[in-house]
Amino acid sequence: MARRIDVTGTGGVRLAAWEFGDPPKTDPAQDVRDGHGAHDGHTAPEGSPGVLLLHGLMGRASHWAYTARWLSARYRAVALDQRGHGRSDKPPQGAFTRDAYVDDAEAALEQLGLARVVLIGHAMGALTAWQLAAKRPDLVRGLIICDMRASALGAASQREWGQWFKSWPLPFATLADVRKWFGEDDPWVERPNPARGEFYAEVMAESPDGWRPVFEPEQMLRSRETWVYDAHWEELAQVRCPALVVRGLDGELGRAEAQEMVRVLPRGQYAEVADAGHLVHYDQPEAWRAAIEPFLDSLGDH
Repeated sequence: MARRIDVTGTGGVRLAAWEFGDPPKTDPAQDVRDGHGAHDGHTAPEGSPGVLLLHGLMGRASHWAYTARWLSARYRAVALDQRGHGRSDKPPQGAFTRDAYVDDAEAALEQLGLARVVLIGHAMGALTAWQLAAKRPDLVRGLIICDMRASALGAASQREWGQWFKSWPLPFATLADVRKWFGEDDPWVERPNPARGEFYAEVMAESPDGWRPVFEPEQMLRSRETWVYDAHWEELAQVRCPALVVRGLDGELGRAEAQEMVRVLPRGQYAEVADAGHLVHYDQPEAWRAAIEPFLDSLGDH
């Protein structure tokens, strides 16, 4: 199960971190959503190396439940609800800059005593991870980047996202409606994708008029605009620890760009997961594990 630990991010923002133990008897994602649960069974011994998992835009810590559970046998595995996401604070006038996200992750590492840590990030969380690894090499001993581009996405991409948010048929009457829309009916879905439907069902909460996202779409756009106009190759080149770039074959990170990222990283490696889209770790959890476990083994336990 997952045990909640509150940490304080930059500007005093309260962040919910979730420390995972052995596979629980109930659905771990539900434990995270409901805020319940404690360690159950065997976990990594005291003093084990730490892993910090950072979700992508609109995600939450529970999306890492499968990964965090198997990691917890060997590592102190913690997933963070980043600002504006999950159970963490969503300050209306708060900062949603790159610096804020990176500083939050840095503060979490220090307050939780996780350093020297392996950072595992998906999408926006991967960018946060490599920016932190570049900024604080003393805190990070390994880095896994999951399906995040280093190139600038541009203004058109940001406009498309704004239009996409407006297309959501909010509120959803039921979670089944959420799963169907994001898994089948969303214009961005090329073919039925049940995993995508489940992913978005996990970030919905029941309100008096139906089901709505636990985040504010406007804050998500504010978060996104701080990276889409810029390229991030310079920070990649500053990452000194071993780093693994993982892409889904049907994801948003193309093979050529992924391999260029590996070339730019001083100690970069490459892996890909077949039959996976952007939500690599969620689409194909077993194949994702097979892709990253050899890299983790190569780092050792210290």
